Amino acid sequence: MTDQEGPEITFGQIDVDLDVQEILLAASQHDFAKLRRLVRTQSALPDASNVKDPETGYTPLHSAIAACEPETEGAQIDPDTLKSGAEAVKLLLQEGAIWNDLDNNDETPGCLARRIGATELYELIVDAGVRAEMLLNRLDGYEELSEDEEEEDDVKESGAKADEEGEGEVAPELVEVSAEQAATILSTAEAEAQALETEGVEANPGVTNARYLDSNLNIQQDKILDSDQNGVMMQWESDIMKKSAVALLPRPGLKVLNIGHGMGIVDGFFQEQGPAEHHIVEAHADVVAEMKKRGWDSKPGVTIHEGRWQDILPGLVGEGITFDAIYYDTFAESYADFRDFFSEHVIGLLEQDGGKWGFFNGMGADRQISYDVYQKVAEMDLFEAGFDVDWEDIPVPKLDGEWQGVKRAYWVVDNYRLPLCRFMD
Repeated sequence: MTDQEGPEITFGQIDVDLDVQEILLAASQHDFAKLRRLVRTQSALPDASNVKDPETGYTPLHSAIAACEPETEGAQIDPDTLKSGAEAVKLLLQEGAIWNDLDNNDETPGCLARRIGATELYELIVDAGVRAEMLLNRLDGYEELSEDEEEEDDVKESGAKADEEGEGEVAPELVEVSAEQAATILSTAEAEAQALETEGVEANPGVTNARYLDSNLNIQQDKILDSDQNGVMMQWESDIMKKSAVALLPRPGLKVLNIGHGMGIVDGFFQEQGPAEHHIVEAHADVVAEMKKRGWDSKPGVTIHEGRWQDILPGLVGEGITFDAIYYDTFAESYADFRDFFSEHVIGLLEQDGGKWGFFNGMGADRQISYDVYQKVAEMDLFEAGFDVDWEDIPVPKLDGEWQGVKRAYWVVDNYRLPLCRFMD
């Protein structure tokens, strides 16, 4: 075959393409026995549960869910089809299918399930996302533990360190799997986490906190942009901030700590509630300069702490300062940073009797399934850290016109879930 006739296609490539189509067909037909056999025995396809159709980008998960869509628009999904679809989805997830892989229509399997009204399948995918994220978080913790143990050989040999840190209850579940199984679990979780980061667990993936703090900010009347035109804060958040401030400070005379001043929206609403003390932690020099320009440093009861919260909060704890309310709204920080904040710092800063704290709940808000996954992940981690959380749904108006001049829309979901956290009783 000449170059003019197109690229040469080998018989091996044809066989692989046929194998892919066979797997996708079995998934769409909800043929469990055949699907299980194919994903486990296709030696030419080492990741058979995650093969893709070259035209649609469908994975087996996409195919199994798409087959449930009614032929007539607006019709109900056939219950038997939905049941078999759920079994196919469960099988694929057990075999290592990635819950948030994107097809050529920029849809994850969960996005597809939500669009066709397959709520049961959507919840299965959400739960898979939660498991993957929780697993990866735990594996990160074990990696840190392993590094600590290597530095303290005597503790490692005695096993005392594992007992002290309470990791012994969970570790056996990892120890008892084979090396091959562990590698599969880890690689799948890492792939899923990478895909979720691409979708925007943080508002602007790829923007590190260090890069943000070194950037020159464009502070406008209705928004703040960093040097890459990422939206740091925008005026449309005002209604959310007002409801948060009122929920956290229901009466005058309370003490409040806000981490991340931004445009000063929530701090303005805190001031309207008449706090006795109002502490603000702000890390970006441009924002601090704007705060002083607007007179925040001379407002009665206001204390500005210049620097990162990681450096400021231990000092406040050391001084024994506590607050009736705490709010967290930083930019370009990871979920791990947030988890460290409430797991390690809030406990020493929040009043035990009646103290409340909240945060800007924007994790994964550029895709509904990511938002749902991270609500559940956060809820579990908050519970583990000793907090109850209540959620209030707040409708968000269409924001199409808000993103002009902004590199990337960081909010597309319909409802904001406002969190209000307290110590458990």
